[in-house]
Amino acid sequence: MKFYTQTHKHYCGIDLHARCLYVCILDQDGNILIHKNIKANPQALMTLITPHLDDLVIGVECMFSWYWVADLCRQKGIAFILGHALYMRAIHGGKAKNDKIDSHKIAVLMRGGMFPEAYVYPREMRGTRDLMRRRMHLMRKRSELLAHVHNTNSQYNLPEIKKNLRYAFNREGIAERFSDPSVQKSIELDLNLIDFYDKQLSRVEWHIQKHARECDQHSLILLRTVPGIGQILSLLGYCTKLYHG
Repeated sequence: MKFYTQTHKHYCGIDLHARCLYVCILDQDGNILIHKNIKANPQALMTLITPHLDDLVIGVECMFSWYWVADLCRQKGIAFILGHALYMRAIHGGKAKNDKIDSHKIAVLMRGGMFPEAYVYPREMRGTRDLMRRRMHLMRKRSELLAHVHNTNSQYNLPEIKKNLRYAFNREGIAERFSDPSVQKSIELDLNLIDFYDKQLSRVEWHIQKHARECDQHSLILLRTVPGIGQILSLLGYCTKLYHG
């Protein structure tokens, strides 16, 4: 766990939501200068914090809608830190919780040097990282379908499927193992969805590889020289290496 320990004249804690923000600004003595709920848009935020921009740091908890705040701070030259959601709950979790309390606690944690930092992933690679996360989600769904085929086979006490169903040519004739037409239809549905996922995953992986080669082909090639690192792991390693050195 890494804490943010730099000192500033002003500390801005934001309880962030998709459509609104609760903003709390403290001075270096802990006095509350602003404590207000506003709409979640750059103009409203800048209008509110402009009187206190002198040596200001903004902190938010890591949740899905932090991107635009980080980009705004980068554009305006404002210090920005992202809070590790799990560690923040462990540090300041309490029975009394609402947006107003949370924004104040975030500001207090920053001022006290107890704000647990998360990595602010650079704007240039966020889309690629999110696409890789989406790929992981699709792979899990595909695995669930494969598991259902095997589980159904065991449910009807049929001989073990010894072929590796991850390959399309091994999936031929699998539905015909079942005598019940409804079960056959269920398995056909699984297999058709697996075929669909395979096509989509191939397109996603091609896009990510193309992006990786265009950005830093040398690092990608080096990663693949490590035993055990194949196509997908090299892409994950590439995204990490590019901004961590």
